[in-house]
Amino acid sequence: MSIGLIESFSEFKEFKNIDRATMMQVMEDVFRQMLRKKYGTDDNFDVIINTEQGDLEIYRNRKIVDNLEVEDDNLDIAIDQAKLLEEDYEIGEEAIEEIHMEDFGRRTILTARQTLVTRIMELEKDELYTKYKDRVGEIVVGEVYQIWKREMMVLDDEGNELIIPKDQMIPRDFYKKGDNIRAVVFSVEMYNGNPKIILSRTAPIFLERLFELEVPEILDGLITIKKIVREPGERAKVAVESYDDRIDPVGACVGMKGARIHGIVRELRNENIDVINYTTNNVLYIQRCLSPAKISNINIITKEERAEAYLAADQVSLAIGKGGHNIKLAGKLTGFEIDVFREDLANDETDVDLDEFSDEIDGWIIDEFKAIGLDTAKSVLEVENEDLIARTDLESETIVEIKRILESEFED
Repeated sequence: MSIGLIESFSEFKEFKNIDRATMMQVMEDVFRQMLRKKYGTDDNFDVIINTEQGDLEIYRNRKIVDNLEVEDDNLDIAIDQAKLLEEDYEIGEEAIEEIHMEDFGRRTILTARQTLVTRIMELEKDELYTKYKDRVGEIVVGEVYQIWKREMMVLDDEGNELIIPKDQMIPRDFYKKGDNIRAVVFSVEMYNGNPKIILSRTAPIFLERLFELEVPEILDGLITIKKIVREPGERAKVAVESYDDRIDPVGACVGMKGARIHGIVRELRNENIDVINYTTNNVLYIQRCLSPAKISNINIITKEERAEAYLAADQVSLAIGKGGHNIKLAGKLTGFEIDVFREDLANDETDVDLDEFSDEIDGWIIDEFKAIGLDTAKSVLEVENEDLIARTDLESETIVEIKRILESEFED
């Protein structure tokens, strides 16, 4: 008893998420393991545990037999030995004898304590895993505890360790130790026997949960979020739909003077958020998704899941967006590969088709430009170098050289 096995009950029952019944069952299993090791069986033992008081009582039940009929010392007890326990015992009755912890020896008790600690820790890990497995997709608030190069450790309100990797953080995120952070539970895995809880601030579900917090109509089911696509920290597009004609889904999500959406934008480090009214009309849907650009005409090639959008010259850059984010997100939201074209190309006699430069520019480079809707010399020259780099697989030096070739054509 001096080793502190029983006194540790009060320590064990303070473990989080473990109910009293489960705790008692684990402890009883450990003590019965001790009994099996010492006596070969635990079938004839009663183990009584009181975790509140830190009490443990173990009783051995043996059949009382004649002095010469004892076959198994653990199951049978001679009548003379039984009367030492209780004078009124008679042959055929069951003798009850209390077993003291000292009878097991110091080494056995130390082993039992270590086994108990291990079992409780495993139980705690399983409980933590189950708890967060059920919370995947929910927002949690934690405190930044430690920051490394590739990830950051966050503690929840119970002191559990949560991890947010660098690639799950918004590029403009900056936190220091002690700061509060909001993120969504992205995944829960068991790694080397330990639960690994991954948080995310870049997942679309995080933006969806923020909308649910800010827009009561979404939580009430009056407005449905059909789909969300994001370029974290840059731009996001959210398609919403209302089943009640009296509710404007876009207006409800934005709020009076943008009051509702401003809080979300601040949380996402000034990420531009376009809220779009969902429709099954693909032409109208693509027009809305390419906003703020004004589309003159759209030709949809359903079999190829491709759409050709024709715009005025001054609208092309708006449709593409900074870094190509607008057209890229529009494509993800609608499910179509969208190509943009200048509608006045046929009337522009001063422009030159890119194919005319095939003797100076490699064909695969021309195909790279055509893939993003740029099929003439002027259409390429009108786009900033940074946008071309972001939207194609071309290097900066290559783009500079291509533009030099194109510009020389008009100089001539």
